[in-house]
Amino acid sequence: MNRFLTMRRLSILFFGLFAVCVAGAFAFQRFYVAPADACEQSGRWWYEEGRECVQPIYLPDITGRPAGVTRAEASNEQNRELLAIEDRLAAERAARVAATERDRADYAAKTGK
Repeated sequence: MNRFLTMRRLSILFFGLFAVCVAGAFAFQRFYVAPADACEQSGRWWYEEGRECVQPIYLPDITGRPAGVTRAEASNEQNRELLAIEDRLAAERAARVAATERDRADYAAKTGK
């Protein structure tokens, strides 16, 4: 049994195991760590679960509100716009009703009813 574990064979075995471990470390660095570093250096986000580099989406592009405006401020502004629209519609409705009443009065005056 000792004849299989000579010093030369042990040194070759150790060197081979060492070479495989070093190659594994380089492969890990090259294929696992380096893509994440390159992605973050380019200004994008590294998605670890999917191992993919994704482009961040600017929040004002999604929400439509200007940069630096909070959700509450944007909501208040939108509510003011909605109130202005409702007031304008109410004024238009009142003008239509007044015009209808005026037309009815004119018609009644012409027909004598």
